[in-house]
Amino acid sequence: MRNRIAFVVLLFLSSMTAKSQSMESYVHQGEYGFAVGLGHYFGDLNTNMQINRPKFSGSLFFRKQFNNYIGVRITGGYAFLGYSDTYSSNPTEKQRNLSFNSNVWELSLSGDFNFFKFIPGFEQYRYTPYISLGLGVMSFDPYAYLNGEKNLLRPLGTEGQGSSLYPDRIPYSPIAITIPFGVGVKYALTDRMNIYGEAVYHFTRTDYLDDVSTTYAPDAFPALPDGSPSTAFLLQDRSYETGSSIGIKGRQRGNSLQKDAYLTLQVGLSFNLQSYRCPKATNY
Repeated sequence: MRNRIAFVVLLFLSSMTAKSQSMESYVHQGEYGFAVGLGHYFGDLNTNMQINRPKFSGSLFFRKQFNNYIGVRITGGYAFLGYSDTYSSNPTEKQRNLSFNSNVWELSLSGDFNFFKFIPGFEQYRYTPYISLGLGVMSFDPYAYLNGEKNLLRPLGTEGQGSSLYPDRIPYSPIAITIPFGVGVKYALTDRMNIYGEAVYHFTRTDYLDDVSTTYAPDAFPALPDGSPSTAFLLQDRSYETGSSIGIKGRQRGNSLQKDAYLTLQVGLSFNLQSYRCPKATNY
C-alpha cells in the first residue's frame, strides 16, 4: 500500500515538474494582428462628449514582448471621424450649424502592461486584461459639404488663418501629436492565435481636428467680383441656414482652451510569435 502511495506521489511530482519545465521552455516573443471597430470624435462640435455618431475605425499592430507582463507595440490606425451641430441639444450650438468629416491616420508607439501572466497554450494563463500608454503622430484634413460639393476646410482658413487682417492666425498643420491611452482584454484561442478587444482614447495636441477653435473672422473673406459670397465665407459661418447669422467678428466660434480627441473601440485577432528554450535541469 505504501509503495502504491509513493508511486502516485512520484508520478504527480513528475507530471508537475514536466509541466513546469514546459512553461519555462515556452517563450512568448510577441504578437502581430489587426482589429476593426468604431471611432468617435470629441471636441468643439461635441462638447458634451456624446457617443451617438460612431464611424468606422481599424488598426494593424506589432508587439514585442519582453516578459509575460511588459511589451512595446507599434500601431498603425485609421479612423473616419465626423460630427455636426445638428446633433447637439445646446440651442446656441445648434444654431451655429457647423459640421465636418475627416480621415484620420495615426502611427504610435506604446508600452503595454498585462495584469496577469499571459502564456498562450496554457489553460491557467490564457487571458489577461491590459493597459497601454503611448506617443503617436496623426494626419487629418477636415472637410464639409456645401450644396452637395465637398470642400476641404483647412485651405479656406475659416477663422482667418493666412489673412493679412489676422497676422497672428497662421494656417494649422494637418499633422499633430497624439497620446493614446488604452484598456483591453485578450484571450488565447490557441497557442498561436488570440482574440482581443480594446478601447483607446486618443488625446491630441490640436484643436483643429474639426476646423473649429477660436472666434469668427467674417471680414477675412471678401465678396467675389460679381458680389456673391465666397465658398470660404459661406462655410465659416453656417448659422444663416438656421435663421439669422451669429457669426459676427470676434464672437466665440470654438473653445481654444481644450484640444480635440477621439475614441476607438475595436475587436481583433492577433498571432503569437513564439520560441522554445531548453528547460533547466532538475535534480531529484
